[in-house]
Amino acid sequence: MTHKAFSLGVLPLALLLALSGCTMQPDYQRPALPVAGQYDRYGAGGEGNGADIRWQTFFTDPVMNKLIASALANNRDLRVAALNVEVARSQVQIDRAALLPSVNLSAGGTGTHLPGGLYSTQSSGPVTYHQYDASLGVTSWELDFFGRLRSLRDRTLEQYLATAASERATQIGLIAEVASAYLSLCSDNQLLALAGSTLNSQQDSYNLTQRSYNGGVASEQDLLQAETSVRTAQADVASYTRQVRQDVNALALLVGSDLPANLLADARLDNAWRFPATPAGLPSDLLTRRPDIIAAEHTLKAANASIGAARAAFFPSISLTASGGSSSGSLGHLLSGGSGAWSFAPGINLPIFDGGVNAANLDIAKLQKRIEIADYEKAIQSAFKDVSDALAGQDTYRDELQARQLDEKASQRNYDLATLRYREGVDNYLNVLVAQRTLYGAQQARITTQLGQLNQQITLYKALGGGWKS
Repeated sequence: MTHKAFSLGVLPLALLLALSGCTMQPDYQRPALPVAGQYDRYGAGGEGNGADIRWQTFFTDPVMNKLIASALANNRDLRVAALNVEVARSQVQIDRAALLPSVNLSAGGTGTHLPGGLYSTQSSGPVTYHQYDASLGVTSWELDFFGRLRSLRDRTLEQYLATAASERATQIGLIAEVASAYLSLCSDNQLLALAGSTLNSQQDSYNLTQRSYNGGVASEQDLLQAETSVRTAQADVASYTRQVRQDVNALALLVGSDLPANLLADARLDNAWRFPATPAGLPSDLLTRRPDIIAAEHTLKAANASIGAARAAFFPSISLTASGGSSSGSLGHLLSGGSGAWSFAPGINLPIFDGGVNAANLDIAKLQKRIEIADYEKAIQSAFKDVSDALAGQDTYRDELQARQLDEKASQRNYDLATLRYREGVDNYLNVLVAQRTLYGAQQARITTQLGQLNQQITLYKALGGGWKS
């Protein structure tokens, strides 16, 4: 067999061996879940789970739905996360291309003029040489017999999948954050309205007390107590006004575009919020469907692939350089018969002594995998805690809100009676003031608890991995 025939036959064989060989990666096994088999659940549940419910189905309020859709389209953090996915995808293509030979077409020419009198031109005088070349070649293509390049490709692929899952986790977080921010705006807007109505009521009481004082019926102490209530309500109005403006600014940052013009018109917690309920007895393996858990597992798989690349570094690396084409002394005869030229240069690199670098790299890869296992297990445990806390909060908030509502009704009745007794001269104004402050506090507590209950449902939806399905 000629050298030319050998070079033409060895390239397909080498390509087949490089693409079909095995790697030295350890067999991957998913770590066991370090949590209980299912969550504790108190009370009745609904149907479905977070990962199966699209965000458009869960967040049915028109304004909230519009804000979330705008945030998904315009939020800069989510946009950066999506671009990072594109970068990771391109890196996968780069590492995948390393498995294939890089074929280049080259053409060129040289001209050399030698003067007479030189040793090589004494008999011929001045002479000019021309050479033209055209070739198709492969340069330093590594044959991946031991799977080093395939392990690096697998690692990059897992890193890409982790980045894609992280982008979905960012989307879930953004959806929940926008929903919570809008609920906070609703709460503060309602507290502002409550403070305003309380201020009007206290101002009317102060004016009445002022007239009674001028007529010698009320004491100066009654007047000062009435003024104290007015000043407190004025301070609350200013405070909640500031908070509402800050809520709007925070929401604008999340949404990334202009907010609806009538945003504050219907921003109230008293709206009919209907979030789908969560069923009882949810299995804990639902956590493996959360994008952040998926990302942690892909990161673990990437560390597993790194071990294969580190192991392969102990074995020889074989590379090929080959080219074939035409060479001629004149451009007109470059493609003529008899001008063929080829070269074939295989090379091998066998590590003999590296001062322990390869061994240290393998140790690092193994330790990194152990770190990623611990991080994966911790992510599972943290997610389990998030869901368990949200389930417990969902039930207890329901009972707390019911108690707050009953307390508000009782406080309202007490305030009405105290006001009536004061106007009839049975009690002094101090009893009215105490009753009013108690009612105001009960109303604020009811709104705050209602906000907590709604936020808890959003937290549970997020903790179960919902909101990323389109």
